[in-house]
Amino acid sequence: MMLALLLSGVKVTFSGLDAPVLDIARLAVAPGENVAVTGPSGSGKTTLINVITGLEKPTSGSVRWGDTDLAQLGESQRDAWRAQHVGLVMQEFHLFPGLSALENVLLPARFRAFSVPAATRERAVALLGRVGLARHGQDIATMSRGEMQRVAVARALLGRPAVLIADEPTASLDAASGAVVADLLIELAREENATLIAVTHDERLASRLARRLSLVAGRVVADTAQAAGAAKVAEVTS
Repeated sequence: MMLALLLSGVKVTFSGLDAPVLDIARLAVAPGENVAVTGPSGSGKTTLINVITGLEKPTSGSVRWGDTDLAQLGESQRDAWRAQHVGLVMQEFHLFPGLSALENVLLPARFRAFSVPAATRERAVALLGRVGLARHGQDIATMSRGEMQRVAVARALLGRPAVLIADEPTASLDAASGAVVADLLIELAREENATLIAVTHDERLASRLARRLSLVAGRVVADTAQAAGAAKVAEVTS
């Protein structure tokens, strides 16, 4: 299922702060788009990701994926929606030492059912192969950071999510490993027909995505279409 995203009148405020940490009048992302989210520390990037994945409920406004407004759902409903529709790739991997690469990829399926279907296991093996990892039984603890992040990418795609969210996926990697992970995110999102939204300070990744959102003080200050090496910047007036 491909889902369009529409944020309308979204604000996130915290007691004791004079200004909202996130203030977006309107933001639309089409199904299958590749979007980089950039901005200085404290600009609201993490809050935006938390809101669009349902990890955090906005103070006001709507966060609509297709026909579902996450702002109208309770916490358990948002958790269930995220498990069904979103794949997450985080800076620090969130893998489990002592488990193999394959066991880590299969964890989302094990959380949902006691027995993992053969087709799901086959998909996990295929995804590990797709990200270039042949030793499925290798303990995560013996892997390089680049290999660990490739396992995390495979895990994020196990459930065929409509949305792939990457939060600083290359920040803790060396240049070569970061380039491999960037390639995989872009290629696999395209192959899986998933919307890719990546928060990143890595210009090598940001410049390769079709669209760039620039945040400052919780607001989208520029929405940039990046095509054929050129950028057309639409300044946000709201």
